[in-house]
Amino acid sequence: MRRDDRVALAQLLWAGKSQVQAAERLGKSPSTVSREISRNKDEDGIYRAGGANKKTRARRIVAKKPARKIENDRRLRRHIVRKIKQFWSPEQIAGRLKRITKRGVVSHEAIYRFIYEKRPDLCVYLRCRKGKYQRKRGTRAREKARNEAKIRRIMERPPIVDDRLRIGDWEDDTIVGSERRQRIYTCVERASGYGFADKLDLVSAKIVYQKTVSRFRGISRSKRHTLTRDNGVEYGDWDPEIEKHTGMNVYRANPYHSWERGTNENWNGLLRQFFPKKTFFATVTQADVDRAVRLINDRPRKRLGYRTPREVFNGRCVSS
Repeated sequence: MRRDDRVALAQLLWAGKSQVQAAERLGKSPSTVSREISRNKDEDGIYRAGGANKKTRARRIVAKKPARKIENDRRLRRHIVRKIKQFWSPEQIAGRLKRITKRGVVSHEAIYRFIYEKRPDLCVYLRCRKGKYQRKRGTRAREKARNEAKIRRIMERPPIVDDRLRIGDWEDDTIVGSERRQRIYTCVERASGYGFADKLDLVSAKIVYQKTVSRFRGISRSKRHTLTRDNGVEYGDWDPEIEKHTGMNVYRANPYHSWERGTNENWNGLLRQFFPKKTFFATVTQADVDRAVRLINDRPRKRLGYRTPREVFNGRCVSS
């Protein structure tokens, strides 16, 4: 049984359910429930989830002991200790044994585990003594540096984007509902102010990536040049995939520099007119979002000579 099953079983028994009824509720056979209770009940005869979990863990530890070659093989253990004191590394010990016996006697991971758990005094003979566990891909600082190297920063963005001289340079973001679990993904084109938005009932980097790619597939390739975004966790490290599937170069604003995406920040403010802060997005539908976006895109703008964002984005000129 899993830990959650044990908790549920204890609650059912406490509520006066029989073993057969508890088994039915848990989707287990009555024999499984009976065996679980008899093996893991406390000394007073009462089955408690906490005590059952402790007994299960203890049995697993005992069961695994025969599989620990070093602890159960005195000759092997003495050989390892002797070689460690001669400053051999666990990799060298395991590799040499394999070469001599033509089979894998023990892994270097097992030797490290034996040293750290049973013979920490031998750590002084190891070249690297950075602790029991090390991050698989290096320190956090190195990982951060690697991730940073993959990012195009806004300083690398072509000057033409700042001048708003072409259609096809975008900025995106998400706005958060009162419950914080649901959001609206927004994206706006810098020169025209034309935007679109998607209601997100669940937020993850992969979902935002999928929404982004899906939206831009419906936009002409000639209107897809760059995308500028912030450093939120909702974007993850999907920038290369977005570039691959949309043909746009993705740039990141500097941390805490929201003004570097001023067009999108302004557009989000317009959308907030329809969905003010503290709005519960659980009550908002995609149809509600589409209606608000349509009104924004069809509203004349002073900076556009009182043309609408949709007219500028579609290249239409109006005389009145």
